[in-house]
Amino acid sequence: MSMTQTADVACTKCKFFDDHVAKAASEGLCRFNPPVSQPSAEAHGLWPVVSSNDWCGHFSADSRTAGTAD
Repeated sequence: MSMTQTADVACTKCKFFDDHVAKAASEGLCRFNPPVSQPSAEAHGLWPVVSSNDWCGHFSADSRTAGTAD
């Protein structure tokens, strides 16, 4: 079975999904990788914005939120 056919695979189910800064209920920030730097030294780095039902190649059963929050 591929990841795209599994209903349990979604950014909202990943412990690296952060929804507290999102402007839309269906979006959040992916905290898996460090923020992307910006062109100027004064600009802050930005975390990637993802849809709550997106998923990536980093998703695994070990990264699920249930009982794994640090």
